[in-house]
Amino acid sequence: MKKSVSNILKGTFLVSDDSFKNWRFILFISGLAIVMIASSHSADKKVYEIARLKNEVKEMRSQFVDGRSKLMRLKMESHVVNVMQEIGLSSSVTPPKKIKVIAKN
Repeated sequence: MKKSVSNILKGTFLVSDDSFKNWRFILFISGLAIVMIASSHSADKKVYEIARLKNEVKEMRSQFVDGRSKLMRLKMESHVVNVMQEIGLSSSVTPPKKIKVIAKN
């Protein structure tokens, strides 16, 4: 046990005759570490993108609600009457009449 810890600390396991299998294992572990780090960065980037898109959706939803409320105010009959009075038009006193068209076959 003491000798193996000493070999690890000195690094003799990397330069001995059967060190090829040790190097392969070290390279494999290093490759796995690089893949894990890249995956973690990719996941973090996606989390930030999701948060940004959620904020954008909230902002667009509030703009939609604001636009819809403005439209509701513009469509109100009292607002339309006020705008027409500014132009010089007034509402009709006589009710509208229905026009019936009889088709000849």
